[in-house]
Amino acid sequence: MRIYCITQAAYHVRMNTSTVTAPVRHVPPLLMLMTLAIGFVMAMIDVTAVNTALSDISVSLSVPLTGLVWVVDGYTLTFAALLMAGGALADRLGPKAVYQGGLSVFILGSILCAVAPSGHALIAARLLQGAGAALFMPSSLSLLTHAYEDQATRARMLGTWSAIVGCSSAAGPLVGGLLVHEFGWRSVFWVNVPIGLLGIVLTQVLAPATSRHERDLSMWSHALGVAALAALSFVLIEGPALGWTSVAVLGAAVVALLAAVLLVRRERSGAHPLLPKALFETPAFAAANGVGFLINFAVFGQLFLLSLFIQQGGADALQTGIKLIPMMAAFAVGNLTSGRITSRVGTRPPMMYGLMAGLAMAVLMLVGLRPDTPYWLLVMAAVVMNVAIGIAIPGMTATVMLVAGKEHANSAAAALNANRQIGALVGVAMMGTVMHVAPSWATRLPMAFTLIAAAYAGALCLVYRYVKPALPRGV
Repeated sequence: MRIYCITQAAYHVRMNTSTVTAPVRHVPPLLMLMTLAIGFVMAMIDVTAVNTALSDISVSLSVPLTGLVWVVDGYTLTFAALLMAGGALADRLGPKAVYQGGLSVFILGSILCAVAPSGHALIAARLLQGAGAALFMPSSLSLLTHAYEDQATRARMLGTWSAIVGCSSAAGPLVGGLLVHEFGWRSVFWVNVPIGLLGIVLTQVLAPATSRHERDLSMWSHALGVAALAALSFVLIEGPALGWTSVAVLGAAVVALLAAVLLVRRERSGAHPLLPKALFETPAFAAANGVGFLINFAVFGQLFLLSLFIQQGGADALQTGIKLIPMMAAFAVGNLTSGRITSRVGTRPPMMYGLMAGLAMAVLMLVGLRPDTPYWLLVMAAVVMNVAIGIAIPGMTATVMLVAGKEHANSAAAALNANRQIGALVGVAMMGTVMHVAPSWATRLPMAFTLIAAAYAGALCLVYRYVKPALPRGV
């Protein structure tokens, strides 16, 4: 039976048994979209802009290299570790309140970053920023699902939302470079304050009121999940620096394994699991989450690798950022294209053909990319690959949200984004391992693109096997 039929039947059952959502007021779709994208856009610009400020931060606060790594990664770690808790809180308190609360926490973290007197204070404030992002990220997708009743419109808006996020990521290095050059590194964080306040006000005025779902928070499960992700992150980040066989790294690996085992046992036997069991009744949910992990593994691993590859040719940080813009902007082009395709043919075709094209280009780069490859040839191949993957990403997101329906939208969004963040962490860590093991770029490049191609191949297999047509033509 088609997943569309299953999910539509489940959707009507949920709507008949849950609290009715307040009527959605008529708000121009793009205005609503901008309101709900403000949080994530702000977060993405902040992440990429901070990279341009690292040199100034190091000099100003006497932060060593390891400290700079934590300034960048501390945000990502708390973001990934607390996403599931953010989804559960959105279920319990309502996505609108949690979205606004997340923006408030992010603003507070940004202020503390801007006035940080030391490297340790800055790292702590970055952790707080990540916690705020973990609150508003799943809530924004949930509010987006509630705001658009028509599935075709929702698919188009998801594609546009992804494109806006992609554009903000591409613009981040330039925005950060300009701010640091004109006003100093602290301005990278001060700029978040007015943007975040605007997001809170617009959400209060425009976003629809939504129903709450009295679901247990499962604090022990969340604690185990946070412990597992935190320990895994320590292993991946500190392993190359401390040594994979060091006591600290091995101890963290044991903690990660034990926490993960206990979490799985608790989820199987507990009455209130982190993710509603209904989500796993449809294999497409788990498959789409696996696709999210593998795509981010490849995308962020690729960006990390290519940024270093470009720099080895003599480019400085700003020149590298400029050269990466076409590759990053390609995702936005793919996202915009995907929204129109998905609204007509469903979520499966753009995922299938996008991943197929991405895999083909990854194999081509595996075979043809060399240390002396001209930049124009590199950028052409990367742009084609990233446009193809950009087409697949909104289909993946739409599949998860369609399967989840409104009742489980918060938890589904949190699970998807947690898996994607973990994929990014693992992808960058694996590229770092390749850089450590391979002695030269002549061996690094084929090793790295073998991993990238394998990730896209795995994602393609998941879509082919488990994701069926979910949105018929004309809906």
